[in-house]
Amino acid sequence: MFDINKIPFSRYGSFITISPKHRGGGDGALYIRNIRNGDNGFGEVFRVDLVRDGEPKSYESEMYPSLLRLKSAEGFAEFCISEARVLQIRSVGVGVRLTGITGAYDYAALVGENRWEVNHSSQEMRYMLMTVKGRIEMDAPFKEQRCEKIIVNLLPGPSTEMECVMEEYTTVYRPRSYVSFSKGQEIVEKEYKSWIQRVLSVPNEYAEGRDLASYITWSCVVSAEGMLTRPAMYMSKNWMTNIWSWDHCFNAMALAKHSPELAWDQFMIFFDLQDESGMLPDFVNNRFALWNFTKPPIHGWTLRRIWERTDYVNAEKLKEVYEPLAKWTNWWLAYQDSDGDGIPQYNHGNDSGWDNSTIFRMGPPVESPDLSSFLVLQMDVLAEIAEKLGREDAAERWRRESEGLLARMVDHFWDGERFVPKKSGTHEVIESDSLVLFIPIILGKRLPAGIREKLVDGIKNKGFLTENGLATELPSSQFYKEDGYWRGPIWAPTTMLVVDGLLSAGEKELALEIARRFCRMATKSGMAENFNALTGAGLRDPAFTWTSSVFLMLGNFLRENEGAVQG
Repeated sequence: MFDINKIPFSRYGSFITISPKHRGGGDGALYIRNIRNGDNGFGEVFRVDLVRDGEPKSYESEMYPSLLRLKSAEGFAEFCISEARVLQIRSVGVGVRLTGITGAYDYAALVGENRWEVNHSSQEMRYMLMTVKGRIEMDAPFKEQRCEKIIVNLLPGPSTEMECVMEEYTTVYRPRSYVSFSKGQEIVEKEYKSWIQRVLSVPNEYAEGRDLASYITWSCVVSAEGMLTRPAMYMSKNWMTNIWSWDHCFNAMALAKHSPELAWDQFMIFFDLQDESGMLPDFVNNRFALWNFTKPPIHGWTLRRIWERTDYVNAEKLKEVYEPLAKWTNWWLAYQDSDGDGIPQYNHGNDSGWDNSTIFRMGPPVESPDLSSFLVLQMDVLAEIAEKLGREDAAERWRRESEGLLARMVDHFWDGERFVPKKSGTHEVIESDSLVLFIPIILGKRLPAGIREKLVDGIKNKGFLTENGLATELPSSQFYKEDGYWRGPIWAPTTMLVVDGLLSAGEKELALEIARRFCRMATKSGMAENFNALTGAGLRDPAFTWTSSVFLMLGNFLRENEGAVQG
């Protein structure tokens, strides 16, 4: 059972969501939402209340993957999203009131016996409501171009039971039959059981975390629609209702072993949208892609981790991704190096994924060693793909470029003791205690031994590693904030990158310990967007998919290495 105050009720493939209103001052009520069209709004369609004799009744909620139950002293109501576009509602002893969150041009029209169309223009969606048991009472006075209000009362009949079906559509409703509420719930339960059987296994002590992560990842997938060329795992169905162009990589990796086709869809969806220059958009939803920013090029690293987990990535798939990945790599080299020094730059914190990191406190553009590290790895991967495809000349060229960038990176950023970020152009050193400066550990044994050892020592002993995991800003830093986004909190993706880098550097024991601390924290605090580094409390959005995916990968890593390290 999950807490609907934190975890939205939805299902695989659906844009229909039921949850409280988190933004703009929540009122404690639950809302049926349409999470299309991005995160600029909350997508409220109807407020949900239980009613008896016309009066709202207080209730408590119980939530399971296939069912949301609202219980009052007088009776109960249940909700099941039996199909991606179909919400079924039933109640006993009480009615269900749906109060429309209306705007200009919204209307309700009787279009058949006990059948009403509600046109929600601001959400760009129509809803057909019809009862199987009981009746609909509609309070929707029309004035000029819209209904002044739309209040739908779904009321029991003489048997005290009510059952209703609500289907969303955009143009024409086509009448059809629906399965019963009970049968619909059974179908969803079967689908979810199939999903959870394919979720990565974790040690028993993290079983509760696995249950939560499994539901979040399953329920946050939406169907291909509009700009979304493939099924897409949104970051959340609370308010982060988009996919971002590095978040998707972590979800893809977690799916690769047991759901490789869906993993490939997650990985490739941004390349479907790639600009002719090679740039990837910052984020995308069904309606639009944002091009003002992008995200770091971790895609080569991701691709290698995917093909290590599955034989689904065959020569055909590598041929599909090779040119897009090459264009993405070259975009950074051609368009993100304003001073022409051969070191690519970030023009904004958003481009790095570490939006407000202290490496950007003096303003952009910033040259940071993590970016060069990602590109060194991406060139290595391109060389491997080219070789697999029989393109020996291209493979050799990518290897030379990788070696050249690695040499420039070390010469440019390493001051003898640490990597330092610099302002592009002036090459002024930016003083920072951000964990991002330790991300080059992902290069593992490609780094000179002395550098590698100092990075490992800093990760382990400098103060980043708390009881809960890796803080993104050193807690002793003057810029550290408990809820400072990238200036302190623990994040799943950075944890994954560091753990993977430590493994590449031969530091398995430390990697296991960081994984253990993260999984313990997430099991206790939930799959939040990020976490207070000192207390482990969840921060921001409490139901995030890349946190869930990283938890599952790190938990699986621990399971496969049980007994390797005690602690």
